[in-house]
Amino acid sequence: MKQLRYFEALARDGRFRRAADACAISQPALSMQIKELEQELGSELFERSAREVKLTPFGRTFALRVRDILRAVDELGEFARASRDSFLTRLRIGIIPTIAPYLLPAIINDLNRSFAGIQIEMRETQTAKLVQELAQGQLDLAIVALPVSEPSLTELELFREEFVLVRRHEDGDKPVPEREALREMRLLLLEEGHCFRDQALSFCKVGPARPREIMEGSSLSTLVQMVGAGIGVTLIPEMAVPVETRSAHVSISRFPSPQPSRTIGMVWRNSTPMAKQLQEVAEAVRRAAEAMREEYAGG
Repeated sequence: MKQLRYFEALARDGRFRRAADACAISQPALSMQIKELEQELGSELFERSAREVKLTPFGRTFALRVRDILRAVDELGEFARASRDSFLTRLRIGIIPTIAPYLLPAIINDLNRSFAGIQIEMRETQTAKLVQELAQGQLDLAIVALPVSEPSLTELELFREEFVLVRRHEDGDKPVPEREALREMRLLLLEEGHCFRDQALSFCKVGPARPREIMEGSSLSTLVQMVGAGIGVTLIPEMAVPVETRSAHVSISRFPSPQPSRTIGMVWRNSTPMAKQLQEVAEAVRRAAEAMREEYAGG
């Protein structure tokens, strides 16, 4: 099992040093274990070069089987913990970048209160990667924008939140533009791969755009600062407003009905034995989100 986990780490990271660090062993020890595994199998798993390693054709097929095996073993451990304990002791959470900075602190605080002694491991990345890592058993759950529409995953709606318009501070008293009018403005959006980008484009009914019409940023914080500098306008989720507007000279406006919004939810594997505990986690996330909304409304 150790060799399989070492193999999976090297297949994922593509570097002996990174894989060794992830496995908390030395690089020579990892190399020796991989070599022993190859000798036992009678076939090479990796093509080695000075800079990186790549899976051989056999290695790619082997990797698929290994992920299934490791996921099954992890689920056995989860099943044992779920049967033994009525509470969680370890939770691996994935979360998308347009939620993590705003909701994560409240989630962690609530989970620590609800599950004494819980060990929480966090992973922040885009939805496609989270779904992949869930399927491979590297995460227990993910908090994302729904729907994900993956048959192997259970989806649970947590709450809905609206999008708001961010403009220069000087434009705050102007009427809120119709969404068709936003297409004529310089719209600032997240880079490709972020689901929030696709949601904003859908609301504005923007198709493939010329570079001058749309500018991209790597984070909501970057977009808001660009708006403050007079470069354009952007949309951000309501939960981001308190954090992102503290140091930016911008105005926030709400759209008329029907307001753009997204559904935030939790997803997990259909096969997980932790489903009952994950329902309890969902309630903790709902409480954290509600407390955050109440604080924002009060401010």
